[in-house]
Amino acid sequence: MRTQQQALAFAACAGLLACSGATFADTATECTTDGFCYCINPDLKAEIDHNVQAIRARIADEKKKGKAIGYLSLPISTLAGSYIGINLRVAGEVKERVESSLGPHAAWILNTAAKEVTLPTAAKGPDYMLMWTRVLEGQDGLGEFDFVYFVGPSEFARHFGLNGHNDLEKLEAYYDSVVKSDSNLKNVDRRAFRDYYGLRASVAFSFGSHDEWNIVRMINERRREKDSVEGITGQMGVFYDGKPVPPGLFETSVSAGNAGECKK
Repeated sequence: MRTQQQALAFAACAGLLACSGATFADTATECTTDGFCYCINPDLKAEIDHNVQAIRARIADEKKKGKAIGYLSLPISTLAGSYIGINLRVAGEVKERVESSLGPHAAWILNTAAKEVTLPTAAKGPDYMLMWTRVLEGQDGLGEFDFVYFVGPSEFARHFGLNGHNDLEKLEAYYDSVVKSDSNLKNVDRRAFRDYYGLRASVAFSFGSHDEWNIVRMINERRREKDSVEGITGQMGVFYDGKPVPPGLFETSVSAGNAGECKK
């Protein structure tokens, strides 16, 4: 998992509306193979490239073992009641559960919240999304993954032990208990915390996950167009909240998150 310093720095901007297409000093537009553009800090390009190569190498190693390769998408940042400390724990829990469900010798899922994939503390949402877009696209724009797993509300409900009975009150009690020992949680409003995890916690409210959904849609479109034989059957599998998404959603885009060129 990220160190607390890295996590807080990432949370300060990742997923914030102000980061999406915002104008920063010394920024530059960087576009990817499939045409996704981000307004990034050019000083971080070398670190982004290094991480991309390291992640691709790890993916290649897991593929050599014959594993199905997955990508985990979930909200990470502390924003509007969300809390990064909890989100990092949920990411680890989901990775373990998905790999256990599919079989750890047969499947491996990339935890995008893991410590080893972080960028320097100066990195913001668009910097991270340039990295993740290149990882998702692969070198040819057709993707490196067999499936993508978008985290939904049931994954967070499982973490908190919510069962459809007094769930918001359970979240209030959780907050009151944890805030005593976690000083960073004090920065998150109690009611906002309750409402976020009880009513909204999922990729539906994540800027980065919105971008990732559109990237996956584009990759699957390119796969369908490239191979007239495999076509539809050659697409990446897409899961939301633990279940495969219906066919129509494979071809449906959503609003952009961090994607966008630098404003002049």
